[in-house]
Amino acid sequence: MTTLTPRAAARPSRGAPTRPGVTFPRVLAAEWTKLTSIVSNPWLALGTVAATALTAYGLGLFVRTGDGRSGSWVVVSGFLLAQIGFLVLGAVVGTSEHTTGTARVTFTAVPRRQPVLAAQVVVTTVAAAVTAALALGASYLATAGPRAGEAPALDLAVPGTLRVLAAFVAVGVAFALLGLGLGALLRRPADTIVTGIALVYLLDFFLQANPGRFTDTVRALLPSAGRRLLEDDAAVATIDATSQGLQLGVWGGGAVLAAWVVVALGAAAYRLGRHDVR
Repeated sequence: MTTLTPRAAARPSRGAPTRPGVTFPRVLAAEWTKLTSIVSNPWLALGTVAATALTAYGLGLFVRTGDGRSGSWVVVSGFLLAQIGFLVLGAVVGTSEHTTGTARVTFTAVPRRQPVLAAQVVVTTVAAAVTAALALGASYLATAGPRAGEAPALDLAVPGTLRVLAAFVAVGVAFALLGLGLGALLRRPADTIVTGIALVYLLDFFLQANPGRFTDTVRALLPSAGRRLLEDDAAVATIDATSQGLQLGVWGGGAVLAAWVVVALGAAAYRLGRHDVR
């Protein structure tokens, strides 16, 4: 009786070594490469940092100690323009593949699709957080002169100061993620940027100019309510005292902004999974 030996199983495999399939770290690396390979993105981050510092410096020149503003507000006041930069950053990440047509290639390689959106959330969070931290540092340096003169000094011992400085980064990241969600949902850069600016900027100013119970309530439920985290405690108390709508306080505004981010990303994930990609 003869025993057969499984020769094929004993032979080493030929050709290229077997590579793992689609994994989240590989999708994450691909999305990071896309973000950093677009030349305009570093310029967008640099422009956001510069605009933030220059705005804070300019506003700091007109603030006096008795104006009811704190030193922390002087440092973060450049968020007035920085919020647009964060929105555009998220919109670029969310729409770039759809405008170039590379989305079909991406989702052929990653058929489940949602890992791509999750990876975009991670890279957008990192990019926005680094940009916000640099902008905050630049604003601190740029406002050193005004704070040493007529503007109030930055005192970390004042209640709410550390929260305001940390909120500059957190709210910047939240606005970038809101732009990402709107971009993945609308898929067109112009539509996304216009919608984002209207939600966090234009509607807030329009409703502020027309106070009333209804308009104040609507204003409190806009994503711009998250900017309350950037105000010191006395300023938030003044806002709530003069409002005829909801009294959100500091953290209520942050909760409203977080809800907008979750809804926008959830709607984007639903459309990504249920609808065709062109």
